[in-house]
Amino acid sequence: MYATTHPRDYPACSGCSLCRLVCPMWRHRRDPRFSPEGIAKARQNGAGVTELADVLDACTLCGACDPVCPEDIALSDMIMDLRRELELPPDLAVLQVGYEQAAARATPAPAGALLLPGTALRADPPLLAQVAVLLGLRSAEDDGADLAVALEIGGDIELQRKRRFLAAIDGRSLVVGDGLLLRALRRWLPGARLQGLGEALGNLPAIRRRITSADFYVVEARAFHADHARLVAHYDALRKDRGCTMNLDLQRIAMPPRASAYPGLRMGPARDDLEQARWLLQGRRPARIVVEDAAERELLRRVTDVPVLHLAELAALNEELHHA
Repeated sequence: MYATTHPRDYPACSGCSLCRLVCPMWRHRRDPRFSPEGIAKARQNGAGVTELADVLDACTLCGACDPVCPEDIALSDMIMDLRRELELPPDLAVLQVGYEQAAARATPAPAGALLLPGTALRADPPLLAQVAVLLGLRSAEDDGADLAVALEIGGDIELQRKRRFLAAIDGRSLVVGDGLLLRALRRWLPGARLQGLGEALGNLPAIRRRITSADFYVVEARAFHADHARLVAHYDALRKDRGCTMNLDLQRIAMPPRASAYPGLRMGPARDDLEQARWLLQGRRPARIVVEDAAERELLRRVTDVPVLHLAELAALNEELHHA
């Protein structure tokens, strides 16, 4: 059984409600139970995990609540811990086993710095190949997707499997495509050289110079909030340099396009995600939407006629214009 330790947990919740302001669950439902504060207060008053199952399943784990909590409660970790106490539905158990079997078949990672692409990027092989070339990195066949899905759905992480995975990547520079895995790796490998995919690509001149003031740039919430204090400076510099607008609120919290958990895992109705994506674009008239996450690219394409491009596709566009 994988367990986390946190400096503070739900007993420290003072009920300030700041986490509601950034929570997609709260924005969609306006029900105080559907918020990190609601979960913490319910636990303080003796609620069991089965009574909170619907709320726990609805959470995106976007992490927006973590930087705003004045009590420094690891709210996303609290929710993941509670999910592990729920009975895993059969379809999710099968899903986790499938990822574990794929990891067992994977060949050892090549030497040197690595790209851990994650499931969304791996599902688009041409885009994955383009990202690997741009970053000059080999893509690890075992990218920890089984660990990421276990974190998401509340599945168990077998200790020996976790140790084998970490031993294979320890001491390397890593670019991590899955924001939830990146969050975990920051705890599991303290001091490791880690970057999220969005940050790594956004620092490449071939990509950065193609971002314009007419773009709406969608920051991937999980990776951003997992390292919020440092990454605020990265995205502030990008906005000032390129003039783009971003999905950041006045407190520089990333408002995610999704209102429910990610497809294939625990999730609410798909219409919730479409509504959240439309809300994110409300009042905006960008010439183009640029995203860091391949899954969010597909979602946003369903709700707008504006071109939606992954960061890596900007470099390809640059080459096409150069050769035209």
